[in-house]
Amino acid sequence: MKLDGIRVLDLSLFLPGPTASLMMADHGAEVIKIETLGEGEPNRHIGQRRGSPPDDTSVYFDCTHRGKKSLTLNLKSDAGRDLFMRLVDTADVVIEAFRPGVVKRLGVDFAAVAARNPRIIYASISAFGQTGPMVDRPAHDLAVEATCGLLSVNVDADGRPCLPAMPAGDMLAATLTLAGVAMALYRREQTGRGDYLDLAMMDSILACMPNSMGAAFGERRAPVPSEERIWGGNAFYRIYTCADGEHVVLGGVEMKFVRNLLTALGREDLIPLCAQPGAGQKPVMDFLEATFATRSRAEWEAYMADLDVCFAGVNDLRSGLDHPQVAARGMVLMDDRGHEHLGVPLKFADEPAEPRLQAPAHGADTDALLEALGLDAAERARLRAEGVC
Repeated sequence: MKLDGIRVLDLSLFLPGPTASLMMADHGAEVIKIETLGEGEPNRHIGQRRGSPPDDTSVYFDCTHRGKKSLTLNLKSDAGRDLFMRLVDTADVVIEAFRPGVVKRLGVDFAAVAARNPRIIYASISAFGQTGPMVDRPAHDLAVEATCGLLSVNVDADGRPCLPAMPAGDMLAATLTLAGVAMALYRREQTGRGDYLDLAMMDSILACMPNSMGAAFGERRAPVPSEERIWGGNAFYRIYTCADGEHVVLGGVEMKFVRNLLTALGREDLIPLCAQPGAGQKPVMDFLEATFATRSRAEWEAYMADLDVCFAGVNDLRSGLDHPQVAARGMVLMDDRGHEHLGVPLKFADEPAEPRLQAPAHGADTDALLEALGLDAAERARLRAEGVC
């Protein structure tokens, strides 16, 4: 696999860092999750669990930690920090997602780690980055989306901001961390040196909105979502209600799709109105709202089957997971207990991923990893008694 032989020390919690290291684990990296003593990774305990009686860990944890090893370590102790640094000697990547400044106080920041291993790739993920006036502000995804302006255009029909269905800051930070680490690993092959990656969730969101900057950059104003092409200002990029209360979407604003549908519906006269988003498209929206309300979702899906139009029925999440396209792409995997897992999105022709579908118990690999560092059973027992591991 692509990352065979790469060792990752993952200090991160919750979603962005664990997702980044999960994608590395799926492609062969040895990922060692450094967990605190006690409860460990918080998402072990968040949300639903499978089975009856229920599993020890949540679905959330399984979806972010499969194929990893778990090492419990008290980094606030001198002995725990020393053990971490001994692991650094053998590692390629460190990922952390504490508030800025925490790793320095712990003595495991990039400067300390790189002094020990100059080849290390060290990635810090945070809400707002390691610099700037908000560096010390605590935040999860929702506050980051609010601060950067994304939430202001994620609105309901009355223009009120809505809770986002997917944590964009978390997930974009995860994927960009993966990309940044891969770049640094590649560059290390030429220079022999590691590097430091400062990855902010807010930076990640903004960088992934190039198609939404027209009003903000071109006219130096806040966009009005109902007038924008992908936020409600285009009749062919909207959600419509059917006669049975189900919903469908039109999801392509290219004029060829406009012509195909409006011609089929006998309303060629509306085609010119679709050239520009905004209030001028209201007659088209009104017509399509009334039209879609005349038939059930299933009837519209049958009608659209032979038309070249970007159209889809709105599935619930369970129906989406059960969709034949999801099955064909292997995006739901089944383990030997009959439990489902998310598939791997990076599909290489050569050396494809080999996801290991078992997530580790808390501290499951502590003994084996410390033994590999040369600690005998008596020394490990002493460290456990002292609250080090």
